[in-house]
Amino acid sequence: MTSSSCRFLFKNGFIPNLAETPSLTTLLEAHQGAYTTTRTHNGGSQLLFWERHMSRLSNSLRILLNSNPELLFSSERCGLPFSLVSTKPTMWDSLVQSLVNDSMRKALPFVLKERRSGEELSITCLVSGNVDSLEEFEGLDEEKISSAFDVYVHVGPYVPPLFGCHENAARLAVVGRGRHAANAKYSDWVRQRKQLEKLRPPSVNELLLSNNGDQILEGCLTNLFVVCRKDVNDDYHKASERGNESTVSVELQTAPLRDGVLPGVLRQVIIDICSRNKIPVREIAPSWSKREMWLEAFITNSLRLLQHVEVIQAPSSWESLEAKTWRDVTWEDKLFEHAPGRITALIQKEIMEMASVEGYPVVLFND
Repeated sequence: MTSSSCRFLFKNGFIPNLAETPSLTTLLEAHQGAYTTTRTHNGGSQLLFWERHMSRLSNSLRILLNSNPELLFSSERCGLPFSLVSTKPTMWDSLVQSLVNDSMRKALPFVLKERRSGEELSITCLVSGNVDSLEEFEGLDEEKISSAFDVYVHVGPYVPPLFGCHENAARLAVVGRGRHAANAKYSDWVRQRKQLEKLRPPSVNELLLSNNGDQILEGCLTNLFVVCRKDVNDDYHKASERGNESTVSVELQTAPLRDGVLPGVLRQVIIDICSRNKIPVREIAPSWSKREMWLEAFITNSLRLLQHVEVIQAPSSWESLEAKTWRDVTWEDKLFEHAPGRITALIQKEIMEMASVEGYPVVLFND
């Protein structure tokens, strides 16, 4: 069996006539649009956080339609009367979910028959603007709006990594500036981030973004969290103590959405978990200059879920990132010994419990 025969691609619920199924990267590079990626859980019987993914996908489409239609339609001439997006958000969310679920109902039953028993799957749903349909678009109704989009469903096998193993640790490097339109998850970022690869040091398996070399925003594929000792001398914690808030000696830091980071599905799951477990969370970009106060770190996305960090590298001079390759950069390291730490392990355990609670049964796509 070839690698491409292990993958499946559906366009609007049908298998396109292609010589071979493209990789996910090839698909995303070929089509502009908003997308989301999740995976199955519990022997392929559930989709992880499916309803959260649909909400984020709808929001990504809304952002792109309102501010960057060229990232959705491969054209700036998006003349669709999309007042529905802003004036009737509930109807818009329902429309997006209906579009995607219709394709999923056609795709998943086929894939589940073809896969090996108990095999987990990665599933990506890409909603791409159909430029050709814009020529005949008049009026505003759900059927016509639906015709303005193509839905691609890409499915492939996935082997979840074992949490806590040294070989599965994240090794990170800060290499570039934050994303444009970061609050939306869009396919063109796959092409844009390629220019950062020249700065990837050996053994690094995720690249981090920063606009100034100090405040770290996120990874190219992940959100970043740092467990940090509280700085009792800063204004934020002085005010917290006056307000009789928690005086726990550590807090979890992650960059706020307003700084330009993706509202990752797992990012919000972790914030919810910390709220329930009384783990202080501060939405502030972790500062490289205060790395001596960092105790633990982890990254998250919807495939890896939570991956503990072993080391973070950053250039000693931000200007040196203008260099041609990683060899021309002098790097500084932050090593996390005895990782994963206690808080990281606790949050990972809670994620797996929530994954079962919020799992979406795949049999519902057989209707």
